[in-house]
Amino acid sequence: MKTGSLEHLKAKNAILVIWVSAVVTGLVSADEPFLHKVNADGHSLAVWSKMPETPRAVVLLLHGATWSSVPDFDLQVEGENLSLMDGLVSRGYVVYALDARGYGKTPRDDSGWLTPDRASKDVAIVLKWLVKRHPRLEPPVVFGWSLGSMVAQLCVQRNSDLVSAIVLFGYPLDPARKRGLGPEPSEPKKLTNTAEAAASDFITPDTISQKAIDAYVKACLAFDPIRVDWRESADWNELDPAKLKVPVLLIQGALDPLAKTDAQSRFFTRLATPDRQWVMIPGGDHAAFMETPRPHFLNVLGDFISRWQH
Repeated sequence: MKTGSLEHLKAKNAILVIWVSAVVTGLVSADEPFLHKVNADGHSLAVWSKMPETPRAVVLLLHGATWSSVPDFDLQVEGENLSLMDGLVSRGYVVYALDARGYGKTPRDDSGWLTPDRASKDVAIVLKWLVKRHPRLEPPVVFGWSLGSMVAQLCVQRNSDLVSAIVLFGYPLDPARKRGLGPEPSEPKKLTNTAEAAASDFITPDTISQKAIDAYVKACLAFDPIRVDWRESADWNELDPAKLKVPVLLIQGALDPLAKTDAQSRFFTRLATPDRQWVMIPGGDHAAFMETPRPHFLNVLGDFISRWQH
């Protein structure tokens, strides 16, 4: 081998070592998040994480009703930056994302069901684990999307000491309406998820590439082939904005059909905490953090979280 070739190989190896070291220490983000297993009353919960070199705050992400954390919060598309986890890591936050029971890499409950009460208790267990894991940082900021925002609220109402603040995006409830008043199914349906359902949140034209939608659909069906069955929906009637005592950020996509402005207004004005913000994302719908408004969404979210960074 020629000397020049040997020196070139050494240089390439040195670059590779530096890159691998950077991934391990968090200087750059690897495509794959790290998978943790957290025991919740004998049930193993999957919690994904990505971490910067020097974390300044802790964030816990809670997904919606149909799809789990990796498709929702860590979508990887070549040539595009769509991962919410990567966006928050780039701002210095260590990010965790929980797969609720039956979603992603968390097995279904032995009962076959997931309930608001059980989901809330699981989030509290993960929050306690995070507080112990990062004792030098403030308690986590919890972010809930769609149904995940309801789970986040229920948990924080019951466990305000475990969080620094709460962020609710795509919040679908009207506090003036009751839920769970009708009969519930006796057996889990275990319906097969579909590509049409996976693509259904992308409703605003020209806000996300077809390549990204295809990647999202593929990831959704890989991680969540069977729809999770919820019951005891009357538990959601415990949700009460007046019981939220921590700082609140309510994010609404201006074009989100599930987050109606009149309902958002009723929720916001009933909050007990004076430390509250309600931000409308222009051009954003129910999946705004993966679409064209993503930079603005990240700025709004990042600025709020920065209040609890070291």
